[in-house]
Amino acid sequence: MKSFRKLTMLVLAIGFINMASGQEKTVEVGGAAMYPSKNIIENAVNSKDHTTLVAAVKAAGLVETLSGAGPFTVFAPTNTAFNMLPTGTVDNLLKEENRMMLTGILTYHVVAGNLDSKAIAALIKTGGGKAELTTVAGGKLWAMMNGRKLELKDEKGSTTTVTIKDVYQSNGVIHEIDHVLMPKS
Repeated sequence: MKSFRKLTMLVLAIGFINMASGQEKTVEVGGAAMYPSKNIIENAVNSKDHTTLVAAVKAAGLVETLSGAGPFTVFAPTNTAFNMLPTGTVDNLLKEENRMMLTGILTYHVVAGNLDSKAIAALIKTGGGKAELTTVAGGKLWAMMNGRKLELKDEKGSTTTVTIKDVYQSNGVIHEIDHVLMPKS
């Protein structure tokens, strides 16, 4: 019993030291630590796996929005996901004349609120195996489980898998996905 108390006191002491020293529990994404005290943009710019997404967010003029209070749930496609789009799609979307279309696609990847994987799983359970999510763009996404993997289906019927979940931010949560989600039009 004494050794259990000593161990408990040691664990608590280490926890308090970590809190006092400002250490945060981070998740590594794209080779960079994602800090819960930073906002979505402050973290995303450091991920080498999300440079296309960051360039698109900048081109769409969404930096200020995604740096705001939120909370936002962002389903963040990787560079590889963007590379799966037909050749020239990303370059075309980044053109100034296509800013509205780009904004629509990017905001289709954002849901208002702070939906971590547990919250999404609860919605899926309540929905009998599928949860309908309304995006900031006004479109719909459907979340479901495929075994232990969280998947999303877009309005065009394509499915993506969450590859890294629950990357907490000061203004929401990011879930990395392996395909770009597309709204109806």
